[in-house]
Amino acid sequence: MAEQLLIFIISLIANLFSALSGGGAGLIQLPALLFLGLPFGTALATHKVATIALGIGATARHIKDNKIEKDFALLIVLAGVPGVILGASFILQIPDQTAKLALGFLTMGLGIYSFFSPELGQQYHVKNRHIRGYITGALVLFVIGILNGSLTSGTGLFVTLWLIRWFGFDYKLAVAYTLVFVGLFWNTSGAITLGLLGDIHWLWIPALLLGSFIGGYAGAHLSIVKGNKIIKRSFEVVTILIGLKLIFS
Repeated sequence: MAEQLLIFIISLIANLFSALSGGGAGLIQLPALLFLGLPFGTALATHKVATIALGIGATARHIKDNKIEKDFALLIVLAGVPGVILGASFILQIPDQTAKLALGFLTMGLGIYSFFSPELGQQYHVKNRHIRGYITGALVLFVIGILNGSLTSGTGLFVTLWLIRWFGFDYKLAVAYTLVFVGLFWNTSGAITLGLLGDIHWLWIPALLLGSFIGGYAGAHLSIVKGNKIIKRSFEVVTILIGLKLIFS
C-alpha cells in the first residue's frame, strides 16, 4: 500500500507540472521508476502507458473550452504518430547516452530562448497557414515524434514551442494542443509499440494512471485559469530542469 501511494504521488506531481507547462512528465516520473528498480526498457514502456491518462485528463478539461481546430488536430496526429512509432521501435535496441546529451542541450536551449523572448507566445498571431507552411510544420512534428517515441523526457515541450514559433499560437492554446494530441494520441501509439516490443510493470499501472489523470486534469485547469505569462514561466523552468537532468544523468 505504501509503495502504491508513493507511485501515485510521484505520478500526480509529475503530470500536474507537465499539464501546466505543456510537457515534461518524464522529468520526475521516468527517473523515479528507474530509481525504484525497473530496468530502462520496462520503465519507459510503463511510463508511456501512464501518460495516456495525462492526455485523457487534459482532454476532459480542455474540451470544455472547445477551441480545437480540426486541421491542426489532424496535422499533429498524422505527422507525429508515425515518428513516435519509428522512435519507439528503435530505442530498445540502441544505446541512448549521446542522444540524451544532445537532447538535454536542445531542451535547455528552448527554455533559454523563451526566457530571452519576452513577447513569445503572449498573443495569438496567424502564421504560415499555407501549403509550404503546413508541410514544414508537419516535417518538424514528425522529427519531434521520433524523439518522443525514443527519448520520452520533455519532448512534448518541443511541440508546444514549435506551435508557438511556427504557427503563431499563444502559450495557452499551444499547451492545450500538446496535452490533448501529444498526450493522448502520441503517447498511446508509443505505449502500444513499447508494450509489444518490451515489458510493462502492470502492478504499478493503476496508481500511475490515477495520478496521471488527476494531475493532467488539474494542470490543464491551471493552464486555462492562469495567463500566458505564468504558463511561459512554467515552460521555461521545466525545459531548463529537463535539460540539466538529461545532461547530467
